[in-house]
Amino acid sequence: MFEFSEALAPAGVERECFLDDELKTASADGGHKLLLVDDDLKFCRLTADYLSRFGYAVSLSHDGEGALRALADVAFDAVILDVMMPGMDGFEVLRRIREKWQLPVLMLTALGDETDRIVGLEIGADDYLPKTFSPRELLARVRAVLRRVRRNVEPNLKVSGEGAESSKDELNLGALIIDLASRSATLSGQSLALTPVEFDLLVVLGQSRGRVKSREQLLNEIRDRNYDIFDRSIDVHISALRRKLGDPPQNPRFIRTVRSAGYMLLNQSESEGGDES
Repeated sequence: MFEFSEALAPAGVERECFLDDELKTASADGGHKLLLVDDDLKFCRLTADYLSRFGYAVSLSHDGEGALRALADVAFDAVILDVMMPGMDGFEVLRRIREKWQLPVLMLTALGDETDRIVGLEIGADDYLPKTFSPRELLARVRAVLRRVRRNVEPNLKVSGEGAESSKDELNLGALIIDLASRSATLSGQSLALTPVEFDLLVVLGQSRGRVKSREQLLNEIRDRNYDIFDRSIDVHISALRRKLGDPPQNPRFIRTVRSAGYMLLNQSESEGGDES
């Protein structure tokens, strides 16, 4: 399990515990607003104390219902969400989050089963961290998801590949339009409900239209870090992205799997024929 040394906690850290549906905000000057959802009060307290040292304003919720109420009231920048909670578990909380919000979600779990991690990714988690992590690794993961969101909002991103057009904050890929400023995408005028990772994958592939991106390249570009991650994570996100694009792998219109190489966003003239896998 995750362990903090009590030495990390500032003086006076033993504060009054809160009711399950209450929120505790660790104040920070500026900084991003994080929602940490976990039923372990001590873990929450120590984690909030640690992250607040780096300028984050951390609000705590100890159950799923409280977390959803908090999200309805406050514009958080990211959520750190535990899987194993009494009542509404983290998977169900994530499902409800994805019905309304597209902010980054980092899942925490004491479970080591790859199946559980894949379930979380398929529902819409942006990253997954087993509870054997160190405080520094959690901090690095949080910084990475927030940095990735900021990066893709920046204007003047270069777009490569035949037929790809862009303005300062838009990629025009025919029927598929990617708005970098609002981090949204539309297909034939219909809005696509993409998770942050799915949006980032679409941007990276759109910027490299007509060129193959390996799984390793995609991981490095969308996660902005070099931590090891299980091999199927990119495949899971690509599969979800394809479903939302209505893009069957047997006859792809947008994303083609190139056997032993990776993935490629097709030029419209190439959007016939199935995957090479």
